[in-house]
Amino acid sequence: MTDDALVVFTPSGRRGRVACGTPLLQAARELGVDVDSVCGGRSICGRCQVAPADGRFAKHGITSSLAHLSEVGAAEQRYADKRGLKPGRRLSCQARVMGDLVVDVPADSQVHKQVVRKRAELRDITVDPVVRLHYVEVRQPDMHDPSSDLRRLASALAEQWGLTGLGCDLHVLASLQTTLRAGEWAVTAAVRDGRQIVGLWPGFRDKLYGLAIDVGSTTIAGHLCDLDSGEVLAASGRMNPQIRFGEDLMSRVSYVMMNPGGEKELTAAVREALAELAGEVAADAGIEPGEILEITLVGNPIMHHLVLGLNPVELGWAPFALAIDGGLTLPAAELGLPVHPGARVYTLPCIAGHVGADAAGVVLSEEPHRSEELRLLVDVGTNAEIVLGNKDRMLACSSPTGPAFEGAQISGGQRAAPGAIERVRIDRETLEPRIKVIGCELWSDEPGFADQVAATGVTGICGSGIIEVIAELFLAGVLTQDGRIDGAAAARSPRVVADERTFAYVLHDAGEDRAPIRITQTDIRAIQLAKAALYAGVKLLMDRMGVTAVDRITLAGAFGSHIDTTYAMILGLIPDCPLDKVAAGGNAAGTGARIALLNRAARDEIEDVVRRIEKIETAVEPRFQEHFVDAMAIPHASDAFPNLARAVALPERQAPESGQDSGGRRRRRRG
Repeated sequence: MTDDALVVFTPSGRRGRVACGTPLLQAARELGVDVDSVCGGRSICGRCQVAPADGRFAKHGITSSLAHLSEVGAAEQRYADKRGLKPGRRLSCQARVMGDLVVDVPADSQVHKQVVRKRAELRDITVDPVVRLHYVEVRQPDMHDPSSDLRRLASALAEQWGLTGLGCDLHVLASLQTTLRAGEWAVTAAVRDGRQIVGLWPGFRDKLYGLAIDVGSTTIAGHLCDLDSGEVLAASGRMNPQIRFGEDLMSRVSYVMMNPGGEKELTAAVREALAELAGEVAADAGIEPGEILEITLVGNPIMHHLVLGLNPVELGWAPFALAIDGGLTLPAAELGLPVHPGARVYTLPCIAGHVGADAAGVVLSEEPHRSEELRLLVDVGTNAEIVLGNKDRMLACSSPTGPAFEGAQISGGQRAAPGAIERVRIDRETLEPRIKVIGCELWSDEPGFADQVAATGVTGICGSGIIEVIAELFLAGVLTQDGRIDGAAAARSPRVVADERTFAYVLHDAGEDRAPIRITQTDIRAIQLAKAALYAGVKLLMDRMGVTAVDRITLAGAFGSHIDTTYAMILGLIPDCPLDKVAAGGNAAGTGARIALLNRAARDEIEDVVRRIEKIETAVEPRFQEHFVDAMAIPHASDAFPNLARAVALPERQAPESGQDSGGRRRRRRG
């Protein structure tokens, strides 16, 4: 037998000669192969499992044999008996190289694991968290060595894991001696960013948890993740309790302006909700909140500032100055969160005064900065955040759409909840509607619909339903291009009724117990104002980019995810684009927070990208008003929609009647 052997690791393809008798784990590290381990080679954690191959591998020029490994020893057999080893696997910390080998490192044994994303066009998440666990055996004190327990812990981490120059949290130091003795000088340390000891437990521990949070103005969503596997263990959402201070963002800023010290009330409310959310997801996952050791957070600029306890009033008027725009790391205890005392909160950077960390999360999730295509990202909310760009250049702005898309300012409008109309189809001849209601899978013309909705009733119409009914009225010829309900349609259907000096469409008549749900001229104007503001913001970015079309559109956010993209384009919410290139991105902001939670390099990446994004302020752009007025039309006064026209039979364009009210030649305030 020779003194060394050739070892090839797959799937990385790394290869090299190592001395016979070298543990496979050590060989992997010498050759730069990522093999996971928490216990440091003591056959406790089992994360370093590998699968040695048997046979001739012409590609690698090697004959690999299971006989080229040391036999299973007592420690490895003890692990196999206690916790089990999959067939064909060995613990790389115990199996020693005795001859040429081809060794496969399974995905669950790799340090930088990947979490596969469900949407094919998005990358996988490489799991490489900022906090890692390290099991160590610490030398006991004796009369001949006066060094402190902390110094000996630091020495153990340096000798066994190569970690040097570590700092230590005070709470760890306070319990250090008790923990070391409870573990009989064997402990597991949580080290953050390779620099700071933030947690310490007696004995062996191999589980670590993190929480990604998206703080929206209406809802707060959280995802509890296993920081080793990247798996989402629990998810929950709740209403933002700040709503009682104002429905939209500027109402809350106004509250602070009119009530000195009011920002403290809003901060306390949202922090209490975050604390409850942390407790809820922990309970769902069967862990204690104190086991959460890392948190990432995104939100629009006003939510971002209020969570941090920063007064948001400067964001209420030009020049909309942020107190801080970069990423920020701070102890979770400073936000009053009932998690591990060593937990940190990382907030993603804000892009501009009204384009926040949530938009940065969308960028991190959707990756337009890596794309050859020109991509448009729109986070639809009371203040739409818009990003346009590709790998060469990126622009961003916000546009004040108001709360109409969420059902506010709409006569029968409501938030998305059981009983709300979410889908609408209108017969082109009879003008009779079919509806779908949240909480019921049936359309209203299907048998059993009435029974299924009996418990909730049909209570109103939410944002996605509003968009669809207006688009359907336009396609059915009830609504003119300028957004006016044509009174002549009353001759076609009794559902078109007079409403003072205008007309309305009766979408649903619940009978004597409830008022009918109608779409009024005022409702339509509110939606026109909102969609025109959003489209005008998009047009400003396209002007600045020097383009007349985009290659791909993603609608992000909770509301954006429920919009039928075809109807969004019919309404003129977004510009023309091939319909197969228009998609809902889900909670992309929350996904961005999760990426930053699971991959520390993503934090540097998004901070670099945000610094390179050009910010456009719609409030001072002279062409905003021109674009706004043109965008009041359905889908638009002048822009062509050839891709849409190939998929949908659009009514012929009509010249506006002279003297007709355009219904919205005014700028909208933010919020």
